[in-house]
Amino acid sequence: MSISFDNTEIAFAYKSDKDLKSAKSLFSTMSYSLLSALGTRFTPFLVKTGLPIHGLIRKTIFKQFVGGETLEETAGVCNMLKEYQVDAILDYGVEGKESEENFEHATEEFMKVLRFAATQKNIPFIAIKITGLARFKLLEKLNEAPRLRSGVHDNEEQEAEWAKVRQRLMRICDVAKEVNIGVLVDAEESWIQDPIDRITMEMMEIYNKEKCLVFNTIQLYRHDRLHFLKMSHDISVAQNFILGVKLVRGAYMEKERTRANEQGYPSPIQKDKEATDLDYNLAVKYCFENRESISYIVATHNELSALKAAEQLQEKGLAHNHPHVHFSQLYGMSDNMTFNLAKDGFSVSKYLPFGPIREVIPYLMRRAQENSSVKGQTSRELSLINKEISRRKNAIKEIA
Repeated sequence: MSISFDNTEIAFAYKSDKDLKSAKSLFSTMSYSLLSALGTRFTPFLVKTGLPIHGLIRKTIFKQFVGGETLEETAGVCNMLKEYQVDAILDYGVEGKESEENFEHATEEFMKVLRFAATQKNIPFIAIKITGLARFKLLEKLNEAPRLRSGVHDNEEQEAEWAKVRQRLMRICDVAKEVNIGVLVDAEESWIQDPIDRITMEMMEIYNKEKCLVFNTIQLYRHDRLHFLKMSHDISVAQNFILGVKLVRGAYMEKERTRANEQGYPSPIQKDKEATDLDYNLAVKYCFENRESISYIVATHNELSALKAAEQLQEKGLAHNHPHVHFSQLYGMSDNMTFNLAKDGFSVSKYLPFGPIREVIPYLMRRAQENSSVKGQTSRELSLINKEISRRKNAIKEIA
């Protein structure tokens, strides 16, 4: 294929020399595991104390990984991405709220984001978390319910609470249908995932009849998820709706293993990275082979997986921007993949969170932890940044 993920001129065309140096400094800091660990532990505390560190956060990790504090600020990033044929997936990044008032506020915000997305030309999806609409403890309780039942216990109070969650999600999906913007339901911890899967499948059956509007997220670092993907597809075919899936490796590995060990049940996580990679690539292949009835997003920072997915389209002579095939990476990471895929005509997006600094701290801390824990991620980012800085210096010398 003509595409190369090593082309840094394309990858960083949108960054000024100053922005590149800032990114280099940030990823260099993240490469020191001790500094990263201290930062992720103390930053949330320092923010809560009211100490004046917002400016520092805004200029560094916030600027790298977040679109802005408001939709209006985020619009500037979306417009920049559009110049390079890159889409955006908006994610209202507020987490950890547990009251009915907060759930209603989040619902209104998600609907507001959908309507905003409809005014932009390069925002095909927004992302939501069911924990933004429902209590964690309620989801835990429902997760323990027998699968062959509705998942709602006989307790009337729980039934009423779950009905409210369903109504909130339907209000969001109704607006999504009205403005023709997709809704990606994020995956969460395994011990609350079952009710999330069920309600998302229910929404797909309602809203995915004519086109794919609602997507579930499948974490392939779980050893049961390839089977779950195939089972979900069987259900969608039987019920005559388009299956929407976002394929990811996963985000809660250490937490999953620790809980399984503490509570004495088999870990849901794959035995090693190779097993995860195998299942991920098999999932992409399965979706490609069933692309007429599955709309899928290859959401990965793994270059080999993305290349395999791109080659599948190329080998069959299909359009790179096939309507049922999309690629995505997190904003602030793997620009070498995103912008080179876009340059070659593939449908690709940046997952773009936004929200007040205080509210998106949990998201930012996960990004810092991910970059310090995923083998080779930070060093790869740094090597590409250094390569581009060197290329620009040499280009200036040649002109001189």
